[in-house]
Amino acid sequence: MARISVSSPADFHVHLRQGKMAALVAPHVRQGGFALAYVMPNLKPPITTTAQALAYKQDLEAIDPTVEYLMTLYLSPDLTPDEIVKAKAAGIVGVKSYPRGVTTNSDGGIESYEMYYPVFEAMQRVDMVLNLHGEVPSDPTTNTHILNAEPQFLPHLHSLHKAFPRLRIVLEHATTRAAVDAVKACGPTVACTITAHHLALTVDDWAGQSFNFCKPVAKFPDDREALREVIREAHPRFFLGSDSAPHPVHSKSTSTPTQGCAAGIYTSPILLPLVAHLLESFGALDKLDGFASAFGRRFYHRDLNAEQKENKVVLQKIGNHVVAGKIRRRR
Repeated sequence: MARISVSSPADFHVHLRQGKMAALVAPHVRQGGFALAYVMPNLKPPITTTAQALAYKQDLEAIDPTVEYLMTLYLSPDLTPDEIVKAKAAGIVGVKSYPRGVTTNSDGGIESYEMYYPVFEAMQRVDMVLNLHGEVPSDPTTNTHILNAEPQFLPHLHSLHKAFPRLRIVLEHATTRAAVDAVKACGPTVACTITAHHLALTVDDWAGQSFNFCKPVAKFPDDREALREVIREAHPRFFLGSDSAPHPVHSKSTSTPTQGCAAGIYTSPILLPLVAHLLESFGALDKLDGFASAFGRRFYHRDLNAEQKENKVVLQKIGNHVVAGKIRRRR
């Protein structure tokens, strides 16, 4: 295909940071071809209340009002069922769960899910989405480490789905065949996001290369193939969530014996062309519209209206193009 179009593309997992970094990166959502951004709450401090989420949304809209921002709360001990009801009424869409210490700004993450059951019950009742970072913390006593942290998490997914069968749950940024199989085994209320970089990378690509290091880490070739297979299958509960995560160059390119490089891969400015390129490479370019728009929108109850269906982003092959190596602030 020399030309292909996508109706109002949607990125259902993106980090837009705050302050000067947000001013720099938020415009790249639209630059990368996207009309909707599902915004993660792991700021400093994290977004834990409705008021904070609405203020953050207002900040993002002031930077670029052309994008629809769907806001989330950070699951923490301070979050109550009453706050869930309040958040739903204010248009907040989901709650993000981070296990403690597994990724950027997750020091306030959870250690046990049972204490949050009243919150999950309220979310199920008002129909908010639970977004799960699907890893458990490393633990040498159980041989848990970054390569098996996702498979070790999957029993939690099944337990939560069993306890709250009407709660919409998204397993974020899956990296393993085991995760794909686990989501498929659950009912229609459980879905999964897949990033662009996990469709491209394996463990060989990040071992020794800090710019390819993210959490969860890319796994083995067969795991990558499982992600590609489910996209070729056009499974409606698997859709794009970029997990695009910007960091200053110095925090990505350097590390010390006591401080590793930052975890995160930044794809927003080139996201839609990158996804199209990757899908074409494994015979799934005809699945781009579903993967990058329709399936996620349907799961999040953001189906396209007539105007949005006409708002197509057209991609066209024009030969080789070298992407800029640095992002410069617009003046």
